[in-house]
Amino acid sequence: MIKRSEEVATALAEGRPVVALESTIISHGLPQPRNLEVARELEGLVRAGGAVPATIAVLDGVPRAGLTDEELVRVATEPGLRKLGFRDLAPCATLKLSGATTVSATSFLAARAGIRVFATGGLGGVHRGYTSVQDESADIDTLSRTRITVVCAGVKSILDVPATLQRLETRQVTVVGFRTNAFPGFYLHTSGEPVDWRIESAEEAAGIMRAQDALGGPETALIVANPVPEDEQLDPALHDRVLAEALAAAETSGVTGQAITPYLLEYLVEATQGASLAANLAAVRGNTRLAAEIASSWTPEN
Repeated sequence: MIKRSEEVATALAEGRPVVALESTIISHGLPQPRNLEVARELEGLVRAGGAVPATIAVLDGVPRAGLTDEELVRVATEPGLRKLGFRDLAPCATLKLSGATTVSATSFLAARAGIRVFATGGLGGVHRGYTSVQDESADIDTLSRTRITVVCAGVKSILDVPATLQRLETRQVTVVGFRTNAFPGFYLHTSGEPVDWRIESAEEAAGIMRAQDALGGPETALIVANPVPEDEQLDPALHDRVLAEALAAAETSGVTGQAITPYLLEYLVEATQGASLAANLAAVRGNTRLAAEIASSWTPEN
């Protein structure tokens, strides 16, 4: 059911490295025409790292692993494109609709397509005030049962980071810090929360992947937490002040449920005059480069 592009299918058949990329950053995360520029840039970074990019999306009901440039343009410009988590894939396929994939949908489709490494910005997780609203991203559940390696800059800082790390531990999802002892803070170099495992190279990440397969057990993910460089992070004091303002504004406005994340992220972009978006893109670029390295280290011939 998943349609691989010719380039992706050939690379997988030949055992060459492939990196999955999500499509919501294209359709919902960036304004036009910047979104298409970034989509092409990220695919270029994967190629520069010696791997084949596989941007994931659903077009006319067909899940796709690897898009043509024409299809990238469609994802970047088509109005009304749905935002798809894992739970949305079957209805979207049945109704022959189109949508961009979040972390949960991208992870699932990439793994089903035979792709082991996925680069993204930040994961979803446990929302603040969970004891009242019990709002938790589907990303955690999907990663607890999908054998894929996700390179990210932690989880979105608007979330409850300690609670998210606890849930990942409970769901047996392995988290390692890439050249760091602290879990990244998405826009920030660090969240201040420690990680139990630290690695120094892409080769060590590939080694963990091999050990996962050799040990067997639940088909859980590996999260490689790669912090945004300190000189490219959002100013921590500005971040904390604006986030507090955003949370207060959301409560005053009665914003809840699925609307809360885009509301808070948009608030941060506007209140920081685009600085949060710049930090986000810096993180995504770094994660994409590292994912290409890991995919190259993971392939059988390496």
